Amino acid sequence: MSTTFPRGFRAAGVTAGLKPSGKPDLALVVNDGPARTAAAVYTSNRCRAHPVIWSEQASADGRVAAVVLNSGGANCFTGPAGMTTVERTAEAVADGLNVAPGDVVVCSTGLIGVWEQQWEDALLGGIPPLLDSLAAAGGQAAAEAIMTTDTVPKTAQLELDGYRIGGMAKGAGMLAPGLATMLVVLTTDADLGADAGATDAALRHATARTFDRLDTDGCMSTNDTVVLMASGASGVTPELEAFAAAVEQVCADLAAQLHADAEGAKHDIVITTRGAASEEEAVTVSRAIARSALFKTAIFGEDPNWGRVLAQIGTTDATFSPDAIDIAINGVQLCRGGVPDEPPELVRFGRRVEVLVDLHAGEGEGTVLTSDLTHDYVEENSVYST
Repeated sequence: MSTTFPRGFRAAGVTAGLKPSGKPDLALVVNDGPARTAAAVYTSNRCRAHPVIWSEQASADGRVAAVVLNSGGANCFTGPAGMTTVERTAEAVADGLNVAPGDVVVCSTGLIGVWEQQWEDALLGGIPPLLDSLAAAGGQAAAEAIMTTDTVPKTAQLELDGYRIGGMAKGAGMLAPGLATMLVVLTTDADLGADAGATDAALRHATARTFDRLDTDGCMSTNDTVVLMASGASGVTPELEAFAAAVEQVCADLAAQLHADAEGAKHDIVITTRGAASEEEAVTVSRAIARSALFKTAIFGEDPNWGRVLAQIGTTDATFSPDAIDIAINGVQLCRGGVPDEPPELVRFGRRVEVLVDLHAGEGEGTVLTSDLTHDYVEENSVYST
């Protein structure tokens, strides 16, 4: 059910002709209310796509009626024609739903710097059949229509005490933090009232601890968007802290699916740093390790080279004493107190690789998800635009 699992939502996914493959490439998620409370976070990349620039303004008032998404073209750095395309897309959706264009969030994904008139024609031509296809069971079709290099659609749902949360996500490459790290639409039928600030706080808390800690290749997209819409259709007003925890749970589910589908990955790597002076410093250390090409290639070769982990820790400004560091890979204590401990040949590799660092400098703990650097990743991204 995905985004249509909560009450008050319809969705659709159709083939508009943006992808040469002929696969679905245009999706729509509509909030039928009675409430249309919303929050969103966007990429912190300073080079932002036209849909992001539009959508930041559209969602700023805490009200969103619909999210329209296309795959097959990022509409990023495409000049004035690109922004016109966004405006016309929002207007076409708004006209069909009898809402204001400023209540429509627009998302795009695909190649940067590519725009052709037939691309806009296909996009706008796909709006009428998209509107006609809207259904309360359309969540799966929408999730499939936003896929690019994804191998599977990514959806999640959660039922709580009287209300529901659903979501869909796309992303397999360019997964690095920036408040949002991919295209994600979250929906809930909880009644969150008119306090957009509280909704925004719940979303940012969730993204900071989930999507923001997914760092598979260190590359930040220009189009990243995460939108949360609340219909209020359940009539249940949850306690904010509990709601935020529930949103985080759904985001964590989607982030795990994105992690598992990372481009070319052979190993899903989970790096946890504990014993740090703060949670922030723990995340900094874990992220430094996650972004090391040497570490990532070592894991690809199933080489438990803990020296590459140690070297990355030393590049950070975290509080630690080098002779107090412990490092374990898949439960084998390779380094204790800054010196070798158990033999590396004891490490057994599977798809999941767990790296545990203990700085012995405090109580902070933080985990970052990453992937190994493989031949397949290089090959896929070397021919991406061809």
